[in-house]
Amino acid sequence: MKILSTIAEMRAAARAVRREGKLLGFVPTMGALHEGHLSLVRAARQRSDVVAASIFVNPTQFGPKEDFSKYPRSFERDCELLQGEGVELLFAPTSEEMYPPGAVTWVTVEGLSEKLDGKSRPGHFRGVTTVVAKLFHAVEPDVAFFGQKDAAQVANLRQMVRDLNFAVEMVVCPIVREADGLALSSRNAYLDSEQRRQARVLSRALRQMAAAYERGERNALVLAEAGRKVMAEEPAVRLDYLEIVDPDTLDPVATIARPTLAAVAAYVGATRLIDNVVLG
Repeated sequence: MKILSTIAEMRAAARAVRREGKLLGFVPTMGALHEGHLSLVRAARQRSDVVAASIFVNPTQFGPKEDFSKYPRSFERDCELLQGEGVELLFAPTSEEMYPPGAVTWVTVEGLSEKLDGKSRPGHFRGVTTVVAKLFHAVEPDVAFFGQKDAAQVANLRQMVRDLNFAVEMVVCPIVREADGLALSSRNAYLDSEQRRQARVLSRALRQMAAAYERGERNALVLAEAGRKVMAEEPAVRLDYLEIVDPDTLDPVATIARPTLAAVAAYVGATRLIDNVVLG
């Protein structure tokens, strides 16, 4: 596995792949890898001739009171995991490489970036779309792989790819969960044993909503109330949002008539976790 630290090196390696007529798949990450990330790498391996990944903890998607400085970092372990999965190219730039002095240009998806997590974390999606645009320019992948857990992020990135004519196909892969239902997240490392037990309420709430949908309920208010009742079973967990929205526009829906996103975010202690399920 080649580890590349500059945009010029990454771009040269990617262009060498294409000169050989090979399809380049790309998995962007912030490191602290878990089975969810590795499932994306395996999907990329199935769909691509060569797999590239990135590890970059992006400072611009963290708010001033968020966890950038203590975000889990395990670069050597991450490299071993990626190499074990057959990743050929790893892009691991510095912040200075990605954001040179005097950089003032941002990519903002108007009308989407302030919804769901964007409402709770102002500026978050502006940081996400800006850094992914930069990564796409550096790696120039044919196919890029993202996780369904970050559904609002996916909506922003899909719109960005459409609007800016990126020549990349986005593939969204299923959420990977622990045996107890907890969605895998690098931030799960912050949880102690009691908080981990409490955190399972997010997936329980979503399962309750999905079960009500399967029984024939289509009223979004009724479904959301069913989820909130489950969330209330863990008073130590502070609900940020629980919404039922169109997966593309992230606008609330009243009645479910096509595949619809049920999404939840909550604080378990100081740790903010997200989860979702597609109804229909």
